[in-house]
Amino acid sequence: MSELVAQLIEQCTFPPAGTLVSCAVSGGADSMALLVLAASHGLGVTAHHVNHSLRHDSDADVQLIAPLAKRLGIELVVHHISIEHGPNLEARARSARYDVLPSDVMTGHTADDQAETMLINLMRGAATQGLSAMTPGVSRPLLQLRRADTHALCAELDIAVVHDHTNDDTSFLRNNIRHNLLPAMNTMSQRDLVPILTRAANVMRDDNELLDILAGALDPTDAVALTAAPLALARRALRVWLSNPYPPDQATIERVLLVASGARLACDIGGGREIRRSKQRLVLGFMR
Repeated sequence: MSELVAQLIEQCTFPPAGTLVSCAVSGGADSMALLVLAASHGLGVTAHHVNHSLRHDSDADVQLIAPLAKRLGIELVVHHISIEHGPNLEARARSARYDVLPSDVMTGHTADDQAETMLINLMRGAATQGLSAMTPGVSRPLLQLRRADTHALCAELDIAVVHDHTNDDTSFLRNNIRHNLLPAMNTMSQRDLVPILTRAANVMRDDNELLDILAGALDPTDAVALTAAPLALARRALRVWLSNPYPPDQATIERVLLVASGARLACDIGGGREIRRSKQRLVLGFMR
C-alpha cells in the first residue's frame, strides 16, 4: 500500500475490513479511486458499472474499468440501460442508474461534489434539509476527500480513467456550477470555498436533525398545539405529515397554518385534498 493510499483511507468512512460491499464505478477518477481504496482497506468489493448508452463511445468505458478490477481481484458487473435524450436528462439518468444498482451501493462522491450539491439545492430554494446536501457515511465514503486527491491517486498508480465529455457540457446545471459558478466564487472571495461550503452543510445537517426531533414531538393535527408552537417546528411538522407523495410547498404550509389558527375554515393542499379544522383538530380529506 502506497503512503498516499494509506493517507486517503484514513479520511474515508469505510466499514470494517472484510465487509462485503458494492461500488458504483463510472470509470472516472473518483470511482476508480473508490475501487482502489476500498480494496486496499480489505473490503470484499463487487464493482458495478452502468452503461447509459448516452455517448457514442460509452461501450469503451469498461475497457478501462475491467483491467483495474482484474488487477484488484474485484468482480465487475456491467448494467446496460437506455436513456432517451431530452429534458431533465441528468435526473432521468440518475434515477435509471440507481434503479439497477444495489440499494446499498457505495459511490465516489467527494467534497467537491458535496459543495456543488449544496449550491444546486440553494438555487432551488432548499431549506436546511436540502442545504445539508449528501449525508456522509458508508454509502459515500469519500466525502472528506477532494477531487484532486482521487486524480492524484490515479496518476500515482498509473490508472487510466474515462474522460466523459458530457461532464464538460455546461448546459447541465452541475457542470455549469463546477466549471463556471464555483470558480467565479473562489475568485471573488479569494479562497477555496469547498471546505467552507461542506462545513456549512455539516452544520445545516446537525440543525436539521435537531429540528426533526423537536418537530416529531408535535402533533400536526392538534390545531391549538400547532398554533402555539414555534413557527419553524409547526412548518416542519406539517411538511412531514403532508409529504405524500411529495412535500408540500411553502405556500401550502402557510395556508394550513391559517386553518390551524382559525383564520380560515379549510384550504386546498393539492391532489384533490383539503385540510379542515374541526373541534380544534386538523382533518385531512378529499375536497367536497
